[in-house]
Amino acid sequence: MAKENFVEQIADIEADFPRWYTDVVVKTGLVDYGPVKGTMVIRPYGYAIWENIQSQLDKRFKATGHRNAYFPLLIPMSFFTKEAEHVEGFAPEVAVVTHAGGEELAEPLAIRPTSETIFGSMYSKWIQSYRDLPVLINQWANVMRWEKTTRPFLRTSEFLWQEGHTAHSSEEEALDETMKMLGVYKEFAENCLAIPVICGRKTEKEKFAGAVATFGMEAMMKDGKSLQAGTTHYLGQNFAKAFDIKYLDKDGVQKYVYTSSWGVSTRLIGALIMAHGDSRGLVLPPVVAPVQVVIIPIAAKKGGVLEACADLKQKLESAGVRVTLDDGDNSPGWKFNEWEMKGVPLRIELGPRDIENGKAMIFRRDSLEKSEYALDGIADTVTNLLSAVQKDMLESARKRRDGRIVYADDLNGILQGVEGGNFVKAGWCGLRGCEDKIKTETAATARVFAEGETSCKCAVCGKKAEHTVIFARAY
Repeated sequence: MAKENFVEQIADIEADFPRWYTDVVVKTGLVDYGPVKGTMVIRPYGYAIWENIQSQLDKRFKATGHRNAYFPLLIPMSFFTKEAEHVEGFAPEVAVVTHAGGEELAEPLAIRPTSETIFGSMYSKWIQSYRDLPVLINQWANVMRWEKTTRPFLRTSEFLWQEGHTAHSSEEEALDETMKMLGVYKEFAENCLAIPVICGRKTEKEKFAGAVATFGMEAMMKDGKSLQAGTTHYLGQNFAKAFDIKYLDKDGVQKYVYTSSWGVSTRLIGALIMAHGDSRGLVLPPVVAPVQVVIIPIAAKKGGVLEACADLKQKLESAGVRVTLDDGDNSPGWKFNEWEMKGVPLRIELGPRDIENGKAMIFRRDSLEKSEYALDGIADTVTNLLSAVQKDMLESARKRRDGRIVYADDLNGILQGVEGGNFVKAGWCGLRGCEDKIKTETAATARVFAEGETSCKCAVCGKKAEHTVIFARAY
């Protein structure tokens, strides 16, 4: 394959961003399309990213007192009817099993679109006393939502995620949990994914079905659209009352618990692609990159080159670096382009002259810079460079996002803002009609409230604004 053909396999990121995205996820071996419409097969390279995401999040969950469990995939349909808003919100997306073992089931079973109902059912059995609270459980699972329009990672009929479900004795404690986990997500997104996010409360229209309040984490993609990268929900006593989750308090009175739920999914891989990718393909932050460093031998057939590369690989592995040595028979140029497309943060080139001079060439995928470094102390050099790449990717994404946040005081301003690929801050009176009109006229939705900011008037009706809201077109 000719060197330039790697880029030719991918659509122009500036001219056709959606096609570029699809090309990247397929050509880099992240996913393939499943045999059932709307499903995806996550291939090893893509799954390795998910494993790194899991690892980073899981240790954060456990550090905040949560434990992992696993709940059934199949949920009695009657569970969904117990919380009216919840069943109405999810009904269009629920896949239902009606037959099993060659017979029609006495009660249809839903394939979980989310698990508030089955957690609620079990919590009603497990929670009897104030001594049983709080309950802090997370599960790593798959869910199914029958989507009409799908795109790998961003919206598929089946996807992987984690969902935390907690029960508390007070409203204050449940709200604290909701906000604490939003903070955990934000810290993870910025320090692991190198994606700056804006967090805040959702409008009533955009909240989770069955929640009292939903809080979102919004990330700007390179085309200026927003991606909801994670959500936390304060559920109040809605599910507690639906599933009779009560406890005997210290005062001898039976009381309903307060609950929360929160989750992120394999959609985060889509966020990584669209927040950092470029015309050459993926650009992965080191913390979650499956391969952090690739070593490319130059003039590999010459004596001592492969041995020196193997020795370098061993040194980096000993320093905790995820490294691979590409000693295949393709040309160095072919390898350069393949690994650039895969987004590997650092590439080390090592040939006879480098070995003789005690040097190596290191290429940074994020900045496309190539510099010469001494082989002596190379492990420390590489770990420092990986840290620099991680930090610089976040700052670059933050600078790009902050430069594309604009203000608008009327409907036309919102339209011009989102058409220019921006997040738009505008006033909103709080009425659903004005929120709907913004979506109809601009194809933008209310992402989150801009906390601490107060606009004078609603951008639609001109009346006094109750909130300043971030509007954007979204995935």
